[in-house]
Amino acid sequence: MNHILIIDDDESVRDGLEDFFKKNDFKVTLASNGQAGIDLLKEEKFTIFLVDLVMPGMAGLDVVREVSDLHITTPAIVITAYGTVQTAVEAMKMGAFDYITKPFVLDELMLVVNRAIGVSRLQQENLLLKMQLKRKYDFKGIIGNSPPMQKVYEMIGKIADTDSTVLITGESGTGKELVAKTIHYNNSYSQGPFVPLNCAAIPKDLLESELFGHEKGAFTGALNTRIGRFELAHNGTLFLDEIVELALSLQGKLLRVLQEKEFERVGGVKTIKTNVRIIAATNKDIEKAVTEGVFREDLFYRLNVIPLHVPPIRRRREDMPLLIDHFVHEFARKRKRKPLRFSHEAMECLLKYRWPGNVRELINLIERLTILVSGDTVMVSDLPEKFHKVTPPKMDDIFETFKLSDYGGQRIDIPNNGIDLNTIMENIEKNLILKTLEKTGGVKNKAAKLLGLNRTTLIEKMKKKEIEFQKS
Repeated sequence: MNHILIIDDDESVRDGLEDFFKKNDFKVTLASNGQAGIDLLKEEKFTIFLVDLVMPGMAGLDVVREVSDLHITTPAIVITAYGTVQTAVEAMKMGAFDYITKPFVLDELMLVVNRAIGVSRLQQENLLLKMQLKRKYDFKGIIGNSPPMQKVYEMIGKIADTDSTVLITGESGTGKELVAKTIHYNNSYSQGPFVPLNCAAIPKDLLESELFGHEKGAFTGALNTRIGRFELAHNGTLFLDEIVELALSLQGKLLRVLQEKEFERVGGVKTIKTNVRIIAATNKDIEKAVTEGVFREDLFYRLNVIPLHVPPIRRRREDMPLLIDHFVHEFARKRKRKPLRFSHEAMECLLKYRWPGNVRELINLIERLTILVSGDTVMVSDLPEKFHKVTPPKMDDIFETFKLSDYGGQRIDIPNNGIDLNTIMENIEKNLILKTLEKTGGVKNKAAKLLGLNRTTLIEKMKKKEIEFQKS
């Protein structure tokens, strides 16, 4: 049962709210002044509390401020007869979830209360899931419990304790290196270090030396013998980021190392044995690079033993509150200030934004806000201009969300000889119907409702497409 604390010096208001919330199955506790309310919040766990803004002695905002300073997480709703914008901003800066003005409509108050309870519960569930995942895998720094991230966790759990080569794909800023580190540090057999190398960040004429090292005098400027990343990563993991940027000449040498487990330094004749696990990553379409002849097909198959895709933020928007909360607290600790809060409107802007830079873009935004926002609450006006306007989703996002390949579709790349759109759409529709029937256990009424169809229309489509669903 939800337990609400009402802090108000007006007895008639207290009694009226008590009757109303009891009729709505709340347990109700009353306090006639701010200090009494704080004492109760220290002693007992409440789902939510209402506090009047203007009271003798300790005012409502003072109550909210002290509750926040005490790290009591019970959400607060401020009741005020002075419903100015400034009052609302001040209340939220002090830590209030929301505010409502007198005279208020009880049904509107209940909507605000239920919203606060829902947000609070979601935060608690996210925190619990985060703790459970951390205990299970010790995935430090990987944040999210959405279905796409659950697949990532599951895959890491399966492959971490092996020496198999892994190819991580994903857009820029999704955290591919963090995933690679998690795989490495959860391998109980790995005794060596994690050695990263960004293939796009080093000039091509120096990359061979970076990988394999060189002997003294091997080329102009080689004044001393230098060991390369393969030797540094012995008995550990070599992480090759942006692997598609590797020159074709080096791709052949890398393939030999993967096959033979040995190499020679540049300018050297001594064969050096290596025991290194390779984890490669790219934000480009590596299969397309193979088709275009800029990446070796045999190397692709050697690297792609275990493919692992890291989803972009727009495909796991339910993780946004967790991500924001994590980075807000991280930068608050660094800057030695109170963690920022976000107004409902500001949070909506963040949730609806496309995030082309993914987690890296989010981190940069939170750091910027931590430095520039003087108060404790981020308002819409504090966000960069691009967050203010909500734009409709791009077609690429719609295609990605649907994952056409799952529904019998094809890749969105259009070949030179064109595509058969009718066939693709027929396959998508057929497989959507099959997946929906699978979800509903073959119950056509439920399947039709999920697809937005009449039952007779669904049956006609099944007959036309020769769909026969067998219950498992």
